[in-house]
Amino acid sequence: MKHKFLIVILCCVINSVSAQEKNEILVDPPFWWVGMKDTTLQLMIHTNEISTSIITTDSKNLKITKTRGGDSRNYLFVDLVIPKNCAPGNYNFELTNPTTQKKIKLSYELKARNKNQQPKGINQSDFIYLVFPDRFSNGNTSNDVVNGMEQTSLNRDSMFLRHGGDLQGVMNKIDYIKSTGATALWLNPVQENNQPKESYHGYAITNHYKVDPRFGSNDDYIKLSQALHQNNLKLIMDIIPNHCGNMHYIIKDLPFENWVHKWNSFTRTSYRAATTMDYHAAEADKKVFSDAWFDKHMPDLNQKDSYLKKYFIQNCIWWVENAALDGFRIDTYAYPDADFMIEWLKAIYLEYPSIGVFGEIWDHSVPIQSYFAQKAKDQGIENPPGITDFMLNFALIDALTKDFGWTEGVSRLYYVLAQDYLYPNAASNAIFLDNHDISRIFSMLNEDVDLLKMALGFLLTTRGIPIMYYGTEILMKNYANPDGKVREDFPGGWSNDKLNKFASEGRSKQENETFTYISNLANYRKNSLAITKGKLVQFIPEKGVYVYARVFENKKVLVIMNPSKENKKIDSSRYSEIYGSVKTSKEITTQSNFNLAGEWNLEPKKIYILEIE
Repeated sequence: MKHKFLIVILCCVINSVSAQEKNEILVDPPFWWVGMKDTTLQLMIHTNEISTSIITTDSKNLKITKTRGGDSRNYLFVDLVIPKNCAPGNYNFELTNPTTQKKIKLSYELKARNKNQQPKGINQSDFIYLVFPDRFSNGNTSNDVVNGMEQTSLNRDSMFLRHGGDLQGVMNKIDYIKSTGATALWLNPVQENNQPKESYHGYAITNHYKVDPRFGSNDDYIKLSQALHQNNLKLIMDIIPNHCGNMHYIIKDLPFENWVHKWNSFTRTSYRAATTMDYHAAEADKKVFSDAWFDKHMPDLNQKDSYLKKYFIQNCIWWVENAALDGFRIDTYAYPDADFMIEWLKAIYLEYPSIGVFGEIWDHSVPIQSYFAQKAKDQGIENPPGITDFMLNFALIDALTKDFGWTEGVSRLYYVLAQDYLYPNAASNAIFLDNHDISRIFSMLNEDVDLLKMALGFLLTTRGIPIMYYGTEILMKNYANPDGKVREDFPGGWSNDKLNKFASEGRSKQENETFTYISNLANYRKNSLAITKGKLVQFIPEKGVYVYARVFENKKVLVIMNPSKENKKIDSSRYSEIYGSVKTSKEITTQSNFNLAGEWNLEPKKIYILEIE
């Protein structure tokens, strides 16, 4: 389906090749639905000299409650009420320029909702696979270069240019994604990024209602969603309320001057989320964090404006309804106006109470992370969003790479998790080993496969919603300096690749062992109520060994981590509150027996995942 559509102009025929001279009309949202719980709809109509136009409708059902022209003469905002008894169909409007009396007629479609289509949501039972679309698999070479776009270069040897990965490529690999044990797919942003350079990453959106043509079409995205659901996989969309690309039409021709935070000269955000809740923060510091720009090509949006609020909220609802989304990952969640994010959550949950939401909070203390989830709870959000748990990520890397101490090594894991009382629901936090912005975990662990297995074992058994970045399962490595180095192509995703690591025969012995380890544990996890629903019970680390359990009624999983380079002997009696009178247990990843009673002789750099029955 196309976002831009041409409205028949009755008054004249204009032959210019310019889209604006053709008087092309852009309407956002491009269509809507009857039967929404919020019966209001705000259309943003964009074309030449429309701000003073008078709009009427011949419909007896639709009610126009308000119109307002933008600061730019090329915008008209139209508020509608769609009665609950309104029938699906095309509705006619007429716009009249009061000066020239020229008229424009347009037809707007209201669709019927799929009443059986509700988001499946995201919870602790899920295992999310994160894919960087441009670097995963090229399923349609015809869209590698799209003429007429700002950037038409394709070069797989450059980390900054497009490589050709697309939605069809992802669709072609659904069986592979499913084979990892994943239950959900999170794609980095797929909306159009029509920027002159470095447009591959997706975080500089230039059209909120359109999939980037180099990834495919809106229809391709819907087909991907359908294919995922047919395979019992969920779809998570990455959204960016804080900023957009400077080539977006709402930036090149601002509807209202206050839609963008403006500075006398380019000012970059401080990235200091602490200023949001710091009682002592200087006002200047607060402003730089929240209102300054992420980059020169990423204008910072002003979510305090009521029209921009409505625009973004409607856009997110549109994608859920149109593509049957199951959840949202919110980029840079701490940066937009905090009150707006509460308003956004309430609007989304009103229509989709079951939808899953987690926000990116990349900072350096548990209280800062937890503040944003707790604020939502305090504002009446019954299901506050989870956050991306960077503090747990930092703690795990320390646990596996630093010597044991009172607060160091595995002790840091203990102290971070001991602060879970600060979250409304720590189980909703998204946990991860790495992602598209930070160094790959295999490199962070000095390419030690045993430590990687320990990290993966922890990821898939501790509290929270685990996320795995594509390629972890095949030991992809690199440091994020710059971040393009951790966004490499997945070997085998292109027809001329020498190796195909989507297939077991293309992987090395170590890669296959790691893949099997992940797959087996992830699939076990799906059926473990102890892990997916159980509470976390942790013990203070002893001798560099960290022990915790997941407990749900009479079902228990006991996890023992020894990241040191030495054997450790531990008296097991301290942990008997978990295993009780049970003498032996099965170790999940090796299917070997483990003696619970007496002294544990723990091998170096090993994790034991024990099912207690």
